[in-house]
Amino acid sequence: MSYYLLIERMQHEIPLLDEIIEKAVNYWETWAKNNDFQEAFTGYVALNLHGFYTGLEKIFLLVARYMEKKEPSGKNWHNLLLKQISNDVPNIRPALISHISAEQLQEYKRFRHVVRNVYTTSLAPQKMSPLIKQLPDLWKKIKTELLDFINFLKALQTEMNTLNGSE
Repeated sequence: MSYYLLIERMQHEIPLLDEIIEKAVNYWETWAKNNDFQEAFTGYVALNLHGFYTGLEKIFLLVARYMEKKEPSGKNWHNLLLKQISNDVPNIRPALISHISAEQLQEYKRFRHVVRNVYTTSLAPQKMSPLIKQLPDLWKKIKTELLDFINFLKALQTEMNTLNGSE
């Protein structure tokens, strides 16, 4: 098994998430200074918060499919996925993110569900504010965890190459 494709896909997603977070925070700060376009800014920031969680979930699914050949299913699959990727899988992989990160992501997962199921005129800025405020620090922590996991995959790939005599 080669991990090159998984590494490449994860490395591709991280800068996209960087951009989403930067846009969400910058637009939120702009909106705070200009009430003329409050609804437009709220909707835009909400979509970026949605994109943040969806982008992470894409990475989580890639790891589950590629490494474990198993992804959760059923009505509660989003919760099961967070649990799955925040646990070590003996002889396969370490946890992708910590239990603390998984717990903090619960609010973003719930908000993503809200964005998918309500009109933007129904979004409550006061509920979005804590998500935006903690987003940079949370992303910094999760990004570090993702990069550590990528380094784990690179070391695993190097070890496999050495064992196969192809390095």
